[in-house]
Amino acid sequence: MTTTVPRSCPECEGRLRADDCETICTQCGLVVDEHAIDPGPEWRSFDDDDANPERTGAPLTRSRHDKGLSTEIGHSNRLTGRKRRRVARMRRQHKRTQIRSKAERNRVYAFTEIRRLISRLDLPEHVREQSCALFESAQKENLLQGRSIEGFAAAVVYATCRTASVSRTVTEITDAAKSTRAELDAAYDAMNRELGLPTGPIDPREFLARFASKLDLPQEIEQRAREFATALRERGEDTGRNPGGVAAACLYTAAKHGGHDLTQREAADVADVTPVTLRNTYKRLERHASG
Repeated sequence: MTTTVPRSCPECEGRLRADDCETICTQCGLVVDEHAIDPGPEWRSFDDDDANPERTGAPLTRSRHDKGLSTEIGHSNRLTGRKRRRVARMRRQHKRTQIRSKAERNRVYAFTEIRRLISRLDLPEHVREQSCALFESAQKENLLQGRSIEGFAAAVVYATCRTASVSRTVTEITDAAKSTRAELDAAYDAMNRELGLPTGPIDPREFLARFASKLDLPQEIEQRAREFATALRERGEDTGRNPGGVAAACLYTAAKHGGHDLTQREAADVADVTPVTLRNTYKRLERHASG
């Protein structure tokens, strides 16, 4: 029996994205399908399973400087004396030969920082792969000269989140990164200028699902907030405003209309904005609702 996955979200008609074994709505975060069959190979040879039960290794990945093709000399308790010392020297020399240039050493360090950021921010695997590929492109264009590697690692994660419609604010990324906001901005501006990043204005609706989950708001409040955000976008009143603050204001307005107990301070804190920023958008929404 086969299950047909819809082409759009059944809740909000948003765009769907397949990630690993899940199909997720990019607008509201609904998991539409979570039992997809993996069509990839099992990575195992059954030609001589009794004598050679080895696997062929992991698939290629852009998040490793050598794409995951390098090998390692392992450890064994069976080796003693002279043979053990010889294998230790071989292991040490083998590690030295894995990095052949300064550029490759910088790439190893940057990819490690990117993987740490991805894990810290709980981002999907495709964001990690695209972030590492973007860093390689920036390095090939000699954009790292005179700039921080940590700043570029944070900037490529932020840029990838922007292009992949994954809602993460600059503050969230800088809080988890080893770089400062100035270093991230310098790296992001360089990539945007030289590489032409396909990023546009951030849609406040991208933040609604995550903020609603943090505030423990019901689905109907989130849907009402999405209607408010759509109305602001159609009137062009969200231009030049903090997208996280707009999303928080829409959630606060929807919660107030729905009789849900939510303070302006709570809504502002989850978006990392001030209550004054939230109130400016809230007043616009109330003015149009009353008019």
